[in-house]
Amino acid sequence: MTSDHDPTETALLDAALLNVPFDGWTETTFRAAIAESGVDPVVARALYPRGALDLAIAHHRLGDDEMVRRLNSTDMSDMKFRDKIALAVRLRLESVQDREVVRRGTTLFALPIHAAEGAKMIWGTADRIWTALGDTSQDVNWYTKRATLSGVYSSTVLYWLGDDSADHRATWDFLDRRIGDVMQIEKVKARLRGNAMLGRVFAGPAWVLSKVRAPAAARDDLPGRRTTPH
Repeated sequence: MTSDHDPTETALLDAALLNVPFDGWTETTFRAAIAESGVDPVVARALYPRGALDLAIAHHRLGDDEMVRRLNSTDMSDMKFRDKIALAVRLRLESVQDREVVRRGTTLFALPIHAAEGAKMIWGTADRIWTALGDTSQDVNWYTKRATLSGVYSSTVLYWLGDDSADHRATWDFLDRRIGDVMQIEKVKARLRGNAMLGRVFAGPAWVLSKVRAPAAARDDLPGRRTTPH
C-alpha cells in the first residue's frame, strides 16, 4: 500500500496477503492477519466488519487505484481510444503482485452469496477506467459503456488466470480480440441508427432510453458508507 493509507488497515491487509494463497479469503486468513499484524481484534472487526470479504474488496479497490495512477502518468495523446481501453485493462492486471491472490478472490466471488458483490467490484473497475479516460456521458451510454467493459474485463481476467504464455502475450491478444468484437457491435449499432425505416420502428424504445440518466455522484458522508476502503 501507499503511504496515504491508514497504517492499521495497511498492516492488516499486508498480513492477510501472506496467507491468502494458502487459506483463501477466509475467516482463517482474517484471524491470522490480526495475529500477525498485532492489530486489536475489536479494531480489526470495526475496520472490516465482514472480515476477509471486506479485505478482498479493499485489495481489489487498491488495484483500481494503482491502475488509475499508472494511467494518469502515461502519455496517451497519440493513442486510439480502443488502445486506451486495452492499456487500462492491461495496467489493471499488471498491478497484481500475486496472481494466486486474484484466483482466490475469483473463487470467493463466484459463490452465490457473494456474486452480487463481485459484480459490483467489476462494475466499479469499469467505471474507474471510463472516468479516468474522460467519459462525460450522462445518458444510457453511461450504463452501456460500463456494462460492455465489465464483460471484457471479467472475461480477460479469467483468461489471464490460466495464461502461461511469455509476458502474458496470449492474454493481451485475447483482450485485443474482445475489444475488436465490441467495436464491431458499435459499428452495427451506428448503421442501424442511420437506417430511416428502422429508426421509425425503434422510435418508441429510443425515446424511453433517451430519458435514462447517469446516477448522481455518490455521497461519501453517509453513515456506514465506505466507497474507497484502504
